[in-house]
Amino acid sequence: MRRTAALAAAVPLALTLALPAAGAPRTPPPAVVTTDNETPVLYDDEAGGNASGDDPAIWVHPGDSRRSIVVVTAKEGGLRVYDLDSRELQSLPATPAPRADGVGGRYNNVDIAYGIRVGDRTADVAVVSDRYNDQLRFFAVDPAGSRATTPLREITAPEQEFLFSPDRETVDEEQTAYGVAVWQPGPAGTYAVVTQEGRTTIATARITPRRDGTVAYTDVERLALPDRFPLPGGGTWVPCEEPGVGPQLEGVAVDQRTDVLYATQEDVGLWRIPLPLGSGEPRLIDTVADFGVHDVYDEETEECVPADPDQPGLGGPNLVADAEGVDVYYGRGRAGYVIVSSQGDDRFAVYSTTGRNRPLGTFRVEGDGVDDVNGSDGLAVTNRVVGDYREGLLVTHDEPETGPDVDPERDATNFSYVDWGQVADALGLQVSTRAGDDPRLR
Repeated sequence: MRRTAALAAAVPLALTLALPAAGAPRTPPPAVVTTDNETPVLYDDEAGGNASGDDPAIWVHPGDSRRSIVVVTAKEGGLRVYDLDSRELQSLPATPAPRADGVGGRYNNVDIAYGIRVGDRTADVAVVSDRYNDQLRFFAVDPAGSRATTPLREITAPEQEFLFSPDRETVDEEQTAYGVAVWQPGPAGTYAVVTQEGRTTIATARITPRRDGTVAYTDVERLALPDRFPLPGGGTWVPCEEPGVGPQLEGVAVDQRTDVLYATQEDVGLWRIPLPLGSGEPRLIDTVADFGVHDVYDEETEECVPADPDQPGLGGPNLVADAEGVDVYYGRGRAGYVIVSSQGDDRFAVYSTTGRNRPLGTFRVEGDGVDDVNGSDGLAVTNRVVGDYREGLLVTHDEPETGPDVDPERDATNFSYVDWGQVADALGLQVSTRAGDDPRLR
């Protein structure tokens, strides 16, 4: 079944936006945390297998946290699997999708579905968005985790439908599957939430394991978010993009306790969206600093430049475009935190999951014997004890990766591991490592 729901563009933002006071600081200084643990460098060139790091997911081992693993996407370079000491355990190429017209993949984002029935057993599955095939790919996680010879094994069912495209010709235009998150609303089943590159559309797809041990998806439904926004005092703001491209969303994460989707619209801000799609009104809970600034696309430089360099932005102090990765940390009861990558200024913003999602502060990550985290795209967080991370773990993308052993002439990326306890201490946040606080791991 296919059903498309449309959201009215007139979201009531004018009631919440105001010009910053003259001379007021845009934001308080971010807190500082450190990392000394990062994965091997990936290079996005032919010699490096066109591996460009993007998005991580943390799989928590149910019995021995030391065997937990981190799965990351490397776009045309496929997937990488690391242990908790950031050692590479497995490299999976982006093979052609199992379709008659399948081509080599481009894996963009990844999340974990816990405890779904696959064939005659229950398994945890890494769910991956494949941009070059406009579909989802599925990889079973070996229960041995980091002690497995091959922690991941592909189990994608053949001939899956395109998520956003009517045919292969349209897929090749690459406005296809982009960000992904898993939604597991109990007995209702397991779903993937997927964003579309270059468009404002979000889709959900029901994950449907088959008796032969493969995994498929069905029941694709879609929701279109706004691509233009009313301004205080009248007028409409349209984010500047290259011709034919809309203000896309990428990062998505689901609060499994409340069935709320948090989604980053890169040039706009952070959305809170009730699930299922269409069951409630989406709300833009924070905006990037230059929200409302009128830009003009420069064909020569292929960049957007302000029509008036002196025009102030109307957005908040917490995010500088692009707003990118997002995930949910589960505290006790209904408490928790939404963590967002503020890619434009190398910070991370934290919001409460309760009430009006008030902002709780920002932080940045400095290196201790490794380089600082810059330009973060995807991120993942867990409240669980994993190995030596006794108060939870945050994993974040880092671009560009720098350092004495990194070739500065090549496009280098990797991922850094951050002790969540440091973030909690720096911002005065709660730490809860109880298994029961994460509904996915009960």
